[in-house]
Amino acid sequence: MEEISSNFIHDIIDEELAEGINNTVHTRFPPEPNGYLHIGSAKAIWINWSTAKKYGGKFNLRFDDTNPMKESDEFVKSIENDLLWLGAEPDGGIFFGSDYFEKCYEFAVKLIKDGKAYVCDLSKDDLAEYRGTDRLSTGKASPFRDRSPEESLDLFERMKNGEFPDGARTLRAKIDPESDNPYLRDPVIYRIRHVHHHRQGDKWCVYPMYDFAHPIQDALEGITYSLCSSEFKNHRPLYEWVIDNCGFTVYPPKQREFGRMNVTYTVMSKRYLRFLVENNIVDGWDDPRMPTLSGMRRRGYTPSAIFDFVSRAGVAKSDTTVDVELLEHCLREELNMKAQRRICVTEPIKVVITNYPEDKTEYVSLPNNPNDPEAGSRNVAFTRELYIEKSDFAEVPPPKFFRLKPDGEVRLMGAYIIKCSEIIKNDNGTVKEIRCTADLDSGFGNPTDGRKVKGTIHWVSASECIDTEVVLYDRLFTIPDVASYTTGDHTVEEIKQFYNPDSVIELKGCKAEKALACAQNGEKFQFVRNGYFTLDTNHPGKFVRSVTLKDSYKI
Repeated sequence: MEEISSNFIHDIIDEELAEGINNTVHTRFPPEPNGYLHIGSAKAIWINWSTAKKYGGKFNLRFDDTNPMKESDEFVKSIENDLLWLGAEPDGGIFFGSDYFEKCYEFAVKLIKDGKAYVCDLSKDDLAEYRGTDRLSTGKASPFRDRSPEESLDLFERMKNGEFPDGARTLRAKIDPESDNPYLRDPVIYRIRHVHHHRQGDKWCVYPMYDFAHPIQDALEGITYSLCSSEFKNHRPLYEWVIDNCGFTVYPPKQREFGRMNVTYTVMSKRYLRFLVENNIVDGWDDPRMPTLSGMRRRGYTPSAIFDFVSRAGVAKSDTTVDVELLEHCLREELNMKAQRRICVTEPIKVVITNYPEDKTEYVSLPNNPNDPEAGSRNVAFTRELYIEKSDFAEVPPPKFFRLKPDGEVRLMGAYIIKCSEIIKNDNGTVKEIRCTADLDSGFGNPTDGRKVKGTIHWVSASECIDTEVVLYDRLFTIPDVASYTTGDHTVEEIKQFYNPDSVIELKGCKAEKALACAQNGEKFQFVRNGYFTLDTNHPGKFVRSVTLKDSYKI
């Protein structure tokens, strides 16, 4: 793999390896299978995976399936597929948090016996009032905090055996109810949930909280660095408390945080993404307008472009918002070098070359990719009747219009210069066809009299083409900072006002060169002058635009 640039996390690792605090680098990516991964997830994957690779360590995938309310096998499969597609193979193994339920329960019992955990009977609302909600509020001890270990052990076992309804009791760590850090105010580490688990079935009705289960799972798997986003920074003291009090003393895992990444013109909160899906604002989790990896894959993004993007976005301690134009630039830069060129006329209008023989066919040799000599060339049929883009003709041209116009000349890409001589219209006044004459004396070269023709347009033969459909995707939202509406007191309904009604445009009746009839799923093309496209894996025969040709991003 390419050399990974150092960042502040690597500086920490270098120092701790040198001091013998750790002896290896073993990382993990621990997604909850309650939704599809997105571009923000790709950053966390890249940081953990590339860090392990840089230090010759191991990288695990562990599904955090400790909350069965919204988890499913569908999401498990999608996450695993996304990692394999990215090339971030979990060479350390694939694990499930639910596989550690027995161990988590045993450690909970240990904490009770050690007088470091107790069963609390406070209701959800009362518990929130006692704990307080933030650093400015004041926490106070639960009236059940001094319950004896024997009584808590009995109640905890009865909780496990299903004797109590949801919310009746919780198991709480005994830390400091008045701590400045709300996460240390005797946090809940187990709750009752009579819910069917997607892997464990109905075996359990008590489930460990993430903040309790996660450090235990890290320790049992031999993880040395728990690299996570900055939202977990205030959780770190609790992470370390669990590690210490459960007895993990030899090379214990260490949590280190990096800043979250937002991207302009989109949202990445699973709650909001789920809202878009469930309210049919988008066509599923893999809608090409979504920031999900499955949606980006369907749109034609490549793993290398995605990892290039998160690498360029950088690893910082604070949260960042990255311009989506950088993401588009990374894909455009790659496809410009790799994608084969093809011609597709998306809004066709017929051109008849009146001085060209009706029964004649010539072949124009066009390069498959001018940036890659080894890509070779292809022959494209040229005939009397052609199709050009509707936008490449103007009956009343604006100033500096260098395409086809009455009595004006334009070059057909790789072929003849033509001049508009007559416009044939339908009964409703729309243009039916344009009749032209070609400068046949010059062949496919320059005019023999030395005149200059400024405009060049693309075309396809009317008889040697295929019909296809093209879908043009644009940004899902109309404002760049839509992510700011996914925090605070904003509701998911508020983002609907910024939905872009023109974020998807379907063009039917497009005309494309015959070579595209053999296009394979995943194959990328530049439709000359129109952008980069790929076949829609969900709709055979449709091409979706991955990104436009225009690049306004300044490096």
